Amino acid sequence: MAKKNKKESQNKTTTKEKKSWRLSRQQKFTIGVLLVLLAVALLLSFISYFLTGNYDQSQVNDVLDRSIQTKNWLGKFGAYLAHFFLYEGFGVASFVFVRILFLAGAYLILDLSLGKLKKTLFWDLYLIIVLSVLFGFFWDYLPELAGTIGFEINTYVQDYIGQIGTGLTLFFGIVIYLIFKIKVSPDRVKQAFEKSNTSFQEDLLKEKEVEKETTVTPINTLEDITVADDDDFIIREDEEAISKIELKTSPFEINKEALKPTISNASELNLDPKPKKEDFSITEKISPPETTIISDDNDFVIETAAEEEIVDSNLAAKLVQDFGEFDPTLELSNYQFPPIDLLKEYSTGGITINQAELEENKNRIVETLKNYSIGISQIKATVGPTVTLYEIVPDAGIRISKIKNLEDDIALSLAALGIRIIAPIPGKGTIGIEVPNNNPTLVPMKSVISSPKFQQAEMELPVALGKTISNETFVVDLAKMPHLLMAGATGQGKSVGLNAILASLLYKKHPAEVKFVLVDPKKVELTLFNKIERHYLAKLPDTEDAIITDNTKVINTLNSLCIEMDNRYSLLKDAMVRNIKEYNEKFKLRKLNPENGHRFLPYIVLVVDEFADLIMTAGKEVETPIARLAQLARAIGIHLIIATQRPSVNVITGMIKANFPARIAFRVMSKIDSRTILDAGGADQLIGRGDLLYTNGNDMVRVQCAFIDTPEVDKVCDFIGSQKAYPEAYQLPEYVGEESGMTLDINISDRDTLFREAAEVIVTAQQGSASLIQRKLKLGYNRAGRIIDQLEAAGIVGPFEGSKARSVLIADLVALEHFLNNEQNNN
Repeated sequence: MAKKNKKESQNKTTTKEKKSWRLSRQQKFTIGVLLVLLAVALLLSFISYFLTGNYDQSQVNDVLDRSIQTKNWLGKFGAYLAHFFLYEGFGVASFVFVRILFLAGAYLILDLSLGKLKKTLFWDLYLIIVLSVLFGFFWDYLPELAGTIGFEINTYVQDYIGQIGTGLTLFFGIVIYLIFKIKVSPDRVKQAFEKSNTSFQEDLLKEKEVEKETTVTPINTLEDITVADDDDFIIREDEEAISKIELKTSPFEINKEALKPTISNASELNLDPKPKKEDFSITEKISPPETTIISDDNDFVIETAAEEEIVDSNLAAKLVQDFGEFDPTLELSNYQFPPIDLLKEYSTGGITINQAELEENKNRIVETLKNYSIGISQIKATVGPTVTLYEIVPDAGIRISKIKNLEDDIALSLAALGIRIIAPIPGKGTIGIEVPNNNPTLVPMKSVISSPKFQQAEMELPVALGKTISNETFVVDLAKMPHLLMAGATGQGKSVGLNAILASLLYKKHPAEVKFVLVDPKKVELTLFNKIERHYLAKLPDTEDAIITDNTKVINTLNSLCIEMDNRYSLLKDAMVRNIKEYNEKFKLRKLNPENGHRFLPYIVLVVDEFADLIMTAGKEVETPIARLAQLARAIGIHLIIATQRPSVNVITGMIKANFPARIAFRVMSKIDSRTILDAGGADQLIGRGDLLYTNGNDMVRVQCAFIDTPEVDKVCDFIGSQKAYPEAYQLPEYVGEESGMTLDINISDRDTLFREAAEVIVTAQQGSASLIQRKLKLGYNRAGRIIDQLEAAGIVGPFEGSKARSVLIADLVALEHFLNNEQNNN
């Protein structure tokens, strides 16, 4: 315990030191300007030293004497700096210090991360040392080239490996700098030599081709071939009567009309598979573009096009090599995750084991079972934060159902609330009896967040719920659930559970990677998250509050998420991937072009704090988009968390339960409610205060939910909200609801220019929706909505029908063309 407290105190001091050393934006700017000015001062003093250094050298030792005058441009201070760096320091290589100071100042002024300068700083210091030692060879001629340090190092190295060895070592150092910093590789040198050699050979070939112009006159006259230029295509007569055609490097043209057969000079085609040599001869010359020209006595010419060149290099791989992978966190590169110290550490001291209580409970369990003639061969206890699990192995021949029916009798003998029997425990050959502890232990959120199981979790959306009976941190992946249903009676810990889930994601995911859509009909539970609106929240355009409390806005938001889902599926289809993880990996590797509408897709988590209130007020208008999202939105990264305090069948319907395999049940009052949530009993035997059962379609796990209080959430949100944020919250697609009772413009001249194309799209698909026009014609949702209104006014589509697509009143494109022509003639 002493070591643990010592470590925690050390961690606290280190975090306090980090906070004290964190600079504000104004401090960074001020220091950056100072560094830039210092770099300019160094540069001026160095340049002036080479002009006035001989005069000032005798004066620098008496800098404080006001009667001494110097000729350096920066006075005594400049003369001293130049003498210190150039003569007593590293010589001419000290000019690199000017670059280092200027870059550091520029990075601070522009608020860039100084971590990116580490590599540059290393190679600059490396270059200073190498150049200084190299110029040490010339100390006798110009000491300012090397400086005292360079000369001393050079002399020291020469004492051991000699002058030649020192020169070879410096040459090797320069080679290392060229290879690793300048990227001068042997392959590049080889390519440069090959390129120069190739160009030289091409010039020689061109000269030879000009000298060796050969002409051929065939046996028959070629009256039908007309040449565009006499110098391009020359025909001569040879003794062996073999036609040879030589092409010069200059372009040529052939009159294709003259090649057509005429009545006076008909062209015959010889289809003999083995033509004689006397019939025609073939001369093939390779030149860009590669062509094969076949000529015979009958003026028949055949040209074969050259094969296209094959591009060996992958464009996406080249982009990654040049610019690196796409980093979605680059816009908020200085974002810092909230420290764990913001969470409160409750002085629980861990689980306290009461040996007397365990022994007494064990004796009562054994005695009760013995009264019903049930023998026990072995019993073991596992102590958890709030519940102790007693594992028993009954004697051979004992039926499990007999023990299961004694649940109330064991609870009576133990005088405890919430006895739960697991018969048998999955994966073990034992029967479990869960007995609540007399003094339950609180599980703080800090202990769960700081656990290695959560910190090292390689999950897409890790969620730390709390601790199991065996006191292990329980971490699940929201992306694998893929949706979560939470239910329980009032005051049993649902809101704390929601805060624990949101806090887990805030501690693990960058604002560029996840966005929250928060629905809070109670208007008080999730208001603290308003502070992180421009970091983590998503909302509809032109809305003031990111946290939705109005039920009508909830309907629009859910339908907007459905539009976002359809748009994302279109992007996945174009990218030819199956899920959001593959899509984002492909986008990071720069295999998807943003000009084609592709973008990095963050996860979207929809949180509804009280689902029953929405069902009561909106009914099917809420259930339908929720069901659509639950069925389809898993692959494109939209996940739902729904909480309710009324687990009845008209709230948690069959449609909802079928698409929410992951469920969390807090304490409920009846077995019917437990079966509604979990399809099994057990939730009615919980003890409340965060005690929950978690299932993901298989076995149930009992977990004590981590406790996070409102002030802790407030501190975390304050820390995140105080940092640099995006210009606005993440914008969801605009959804135009049933508010279209206005008069529709029916004037043809006021119609959109894409009205006809949109009508053809609607009639072809036989589905009237603005999202279809938006996708097919690549329009914004506002313009697509106006076009839908114009189509309704024209009588092409029917009126708005809630969440359903509008009916199309035109059967096919022929009828549409007839309809539009009649409409135009009438007007």
